[in-house]
Amino acid sequence: MSKKKQLMKNTIIIFLGKVMTQLITFFLLPIYTSYLDKDQYGLVDLIQTYVVLIVPIITLELEMSVFRFLIERRNDEKDTKKVLTNNYFVLLFGLVVFSIIYIVFTEFVYFQYRWLILIDIIVCTISGNFLQIARGFGKTIDFTISSIITGIFTVLSNIVLIILFNMKTEGMIISMVFANFLGAVYLFFKLKLYKYFSFDLIDNKLIKKMNKYSIPLIPNGISWWIVNVSDRTIISFVLGNAYNGLYAISNKFPTLMSSLLGIFNLSWSESASLHINSSDRDEFFSDVTNTTVKIFSSIGALMISFMPFIFPILINSKYNEALDYIPLLVLGSFFNVLICLYSGMYIALKMTKKVATTSVLGAVINIIINIIFIKKFGLYAAAASTAIAYFIMMIYRHIDIKKYINIKFKKTLVLNTIIIYLFVIIIYYQNNIYLNIISILLVIIYSIILNKDFLLASKNTIISKIKFKG
Repeated sequence: MSKKKQLMKNTIIIFLGKVMTQLITFFLLPIYTSYLDKDQYGLVDLIQTYVVLIVPIITLELEMSVFRFLIERRNDEKDTKKVLTNNYFVLLFGLVVFSIIYIVFTEFVYFQYRWLILIDIIVCTISGNFLQIARGFGKTIDFTISSIITGIFTVLSNIVLIILFNMKTEGMIISMVFANFLGAVYLFFKLKLYKYFSFDLIDNKLIKKMNKYSIPLIPNGISWWIVNVSDRTIISFVLGNAYNGLYAISNKFPTLMSSLLGIFNLSWSESASLHINSSDRDEFFSDVTNTTVKIFSSIGALMISFMPFIFPILINSKYNEALDYIPLLVLGSFFNVLICLYSGMYIALKMTKKVATTSVLGAVINIIINIIFIKKFGLYAAAASTAIAYFIMMIYRHIDIKKYINIKFKKTLVLNTIIIYLFVIIIYYQNNIYLNIISILLVIIYSIILNKDFLLASKNTIISKIKFKG
């Protein structure tokens, strides 16, 4: 199977599961915005923000190291067992140390939902680690099934706890814990992860080697957190949780685009690592980059065009102000597409320090803009800081990665992307229903023409699979 076909196959498998999961959880928004006020929703969003920050610190980003090391050893059972034994040892050690520090710290500093947050962090840490092991094994179907289980039980438990038991904030946290726990249990037994442990295989040299790969990713993980959601911490501190609730709703739609990117990125990081030394590497990477830009520039433009019609259906009217910030956040998500592509290339080159240093740049820019402008411009400053930080990171990484891989962009694609985003954003802020309809029609036509080769290839792939099964 060719490199590009393998990439498409893995992406489609993960896409089916992840999209179903994202769509299921996305349609929880009417429940959240109807049953929770802005303060409650803002608080839960802030809690999850800190969970995302803490997990990579606890694990020393070990799950990414496990994924990378398993790719090279997936056909050797003894080496696989050795990698996973040391992974479990470091994971358990990190969770125990963190739990002790957390319990002592929260004895002196008040934390609402103290024990729920600790359980949430532990379960998310284990779940994330198991998911990366599944990827390292090449078990994309099991990875997908675990994600579907998590999505379905997130919905069911939210309905029961929020609507029937009126638990609201704590109901959302318990739902996330319960759903992630079930997803992790599925992988633990399906992949027989209990088989891959032996005290005799604990190896300090291997732990050091894995940490040497993963530890430089910790500043990257923290920096990504700062770029993505430090806005919310500053918003909550300066403007209050209610404003953070508004901003969290604005982010839900661009996050859907980021989730689609994450689905692709799971396959991309594996393909990049497997083919980094191929003779046609530059051509392959350039082709994937241009195709990805076409697809995601179209998704972003379509999202902005459709938003005036979708938002009132899914979101309670008390959150209407959130509409104003969506285009800037979608633009930031589009810049993030290229950043993630380049990140996959750095990881494939085993240059994780580059990932960290370039992410720190974006984090610093994001914080500075927020601190200076958020009081004057409110949530517009938060949305703009994210877009600007991502843009600068994108440019910096593009210039830097060309020292190692010759990525070539099509000039017409760059020009067309600039024009289409200017067009949809200008129309968006006119608040005119007829102009919005025209915008939708033009963007649909543009997207079909731009992605015709990809759409035809996808159609042929699906048809061939159906014929083969028939």
